[in-house]
Amino acid sequence: MGTDKAKAPSPGSSAVSEKVRTRLEELDDQEEGSQRELLNLSQQEYANRIEELNQSLKEAWATDQKVKALKIVIQETCLNWFFKIASIRELIPRLYVEAAILKCNRFLNKTGIQETLPRLTAMIRGIGDPLVAVYARAYLCRVGMEVAPQLKDSLNRNFFDLLSTFRQIHGDSVQNQLVLQHVEIPQYLTLYSPAIHWILQCVAYRAPDPLLTEMMERCKKLGNNALLLNSVMWAFRAEFVAARATDFIGMIKDCDEAGFPKHLLFGSLGRSLACADPPEAERLTILNEAWKVITKIRGPQDYIHCAEIWVEFTCRHFTKREVNTVLADIIKHLTPDRAFEDAYPLLQSVIQKILTYFHDFSVLFSMERFLPFLDMFQKDGVRVAVCRTIMEVFIKHQLEPTRDPVILNALLHVCKAMHDSVNAMTLEDEKRSLSLLISGFIRMVWFGRDFEQQLSFCVEARATFCNLEPLLVQLIHTVNQLAMETRRMMRGNHSRKTAAFVRACAAYSFITIPSLSSIFCRLSLYLLSGQVALANQCLSQADAFFKAAVSLLPEVPRTISVEGKSRSSESLLLDFINNFFAMLLVVPDHPEHGVLYLVRGVLNMVQDYTWEDNGDAKVKVYISALPLLAAMSQETYLYSIPKVDSNETLYGGDPKFLTEIDKLCETLISQVLDYLKTLGREENTVRRQGSLSFSLFSSLLAHGDLRNNKLNQLAVNLWNLNHKHGCSDTRTSVRTLEYIKQQAQQPGMAHIGDMVQRLTLQSRT
Repeated sequence: MGTDKAKAPSPGSSAVSEKVRTRLEELDDQEEGSQRELLNLSQQEYANRIEELNQSLKEAWATDQKVKALKIVIQETCLNWFFKIASIRELIPRLYVEAAILKCNRFLNKTGIQETLPRLTAMIRGIGDPLVAVYARAYLCRVGMEVAPQLKDSLNRNFFDLLSTFRQIHGDSVQNQLVLQHVEIPQYLTLYSPAIHWILQCVAYRAPDPLLTEMMERCKKLGNNALLLNSVMWAFRAEFVAARATDFIGMIKDCDEAGFPKHLLFGSLGRSLACADPPEAERLTILNEAWKVITKIRGPQDYIHCAEIWVEFTCRHFTKREVNTVLADIIKHLTPDRAFEDAYPLLQSVIQKILTYFHDFSVLFSMERFLPFLDMFQKDGVRVAVCRTIMEVFIKHQLEPTRDPVILNALLHVCKAMHDSVNAMTLEDEKRSLSLLISGFIRMVWFGRDFEQQLSFCVEARATFCNLEPLLVQLIHTVNQLAMETRRMMRGNHSRKTAAFVRACAAYSFITIPSLSSIFCRLSLYLLSGQVALANQCLSQADAFFKAAVSLLPEVPRTISVEGKSRSSESLLLDFINNFFAMLLVVPDHPEHGVLYLVRGVLNMVQDYTWEDNGDAKVKVYISALPLLAAMSQETYLYSIPKVDSNETLYGGDPKFLTEIDKLCETLISQVLDYLKTLGREENTVRRQGSLSFSLFSSLLAHGDLRNNKLNQLAVNLWNLNHKHGCSDTRTSVRTLEYIKQQAQQPGMAHIGDMVQRLTLQSRT
């Protein structure tokens, strides 16, 4: 009972084993045949075949074809490939192929990658050429970081092996080869940099400071270690390098200048110090030591490549004095033979770095060498780009208006450079962009209570920026604002001096407006400037602005270009005329030009203007004029301008004045009615007839004296005409009737009651 009995084979098991063995032999034969087939394929055909096998394997497994899946697996067996790779006799091909499929070791056993990485690291020691060996190590580190980043020992071993073989670079074998190939040692050493950079980056990734310190010390012990030192400063954390900046400077001094230029080493150190700060007590010493080397660089391109890096360190930790010294040194090195023409991108970077740290433009422009530095940008496109950068920073960081003469003179110089770049070929978007930047500068200039100096600045700016219309518009607004600020300061009671000043402001605008090409821009500025002049009791100047606007109206084209498309100008013209009418209520008549001369001038223009065919604009203007005339006939106007006598005061309800208004109203109404009759003759215009009828009805209802039976009946007729063809808006009609009924209930409005009955009767009909 204490012994186990051997189990007897089940019936038929021998036959089954024989069948399996036979089937496996068949599969093995097929596998060998497939391998022979694959050996005869090209690289692309081979890849396509492998992809076919991959898809076949997925399909076989998904359809429960286990035998077929087994067959495919045998045709692509992992271990078989490693045996074949191991048979490669050449070291470098075997090394690279095995490294390329390093990840596949995990299919062999759990420790496959851990065992293979050290072996491959040791294999590289057999490569005799140090340049070939360093790139092999770089590739192995790259693969190792991808498949096993936790195995830092192998990465570190690669670096230490690199250090141990570094002396080969200066050995007789390599030196003799360089002589035969006519390659200089500095050029040869640069070939190592990418590989060493990568190795060190892999090793330094999340490495503790003690390990980095050990690596740095090992590099320090090597002779002619400039190449390694440069890669260390590139690859190690910026904080690590910055904290030991003085040590690195000492190591740089000990390097041999012939093999690897020291300015490249200082450039690498400067990149680290631009990202992390060294100890405060060491900063000035670091800057002085670096600049002693940089200023001695002879080649302009080598010089500016290194100087541009250290500009940021200088700006970050020092004052305008040190930055000004750096700029002076750059000018000194790049001015001879116009070397600056080949360094524009780096010079632009210098400007950008300075602007990053200096936002106080009074400090910036007080640097004696800043504007001479800008003068090196003599290529138009580059010069404009630099000026644009300066203005963008100014607009962003200058929060308060300024009158600092240093800032104003410098920025006028900068803005003039942008303005002068505009020519006939400049795109509209570019003009618009430059105008916005320069306008931002103009808005930030303010001389406080020194209004005369402000006006003088605007006069100078007008002469400087005459090619960009948006700037002229901005200047006109600035001067108008200046006049209103003067009025506010004097509380509307101008002295002889301030009265002369606001007249000078009006003259500025009057002279500038005609230079604008946009006719609607001119019209709106004439109106606005006239309002400003009127508010400052400059009646003659206001009259001149309004007369200029009226004279300009006939020149308005029927179409204008809006964003490259032709559009009708009719709506814009109507809007302007309505705004102009609103202003004319408070404009007193000129004693030499007769009653209502400005109103008549507008209406005469409307009469003679060539309006669009089949349009109602002219009649709409006539209807819009009626409320103005009604307001002018009142004893007290709806609004007025302080210290300006309107027609209500000038005429004082004179019957002759009221008669003139009545005659003009009758003429306008007659013109409208004649036009309505014309529209009623054709069926396709009855809707327009109804709309205009209701507009005239609304005007009479709101502003007419409906106690006049004739006018009352006209209003009823217009209502009927609006409803005649069923084109009226029912909701609007109902609301209008409700309003009229409410008015009829007010005291003294009995004359409305009769009209309500007739309108109601018509609505029911």
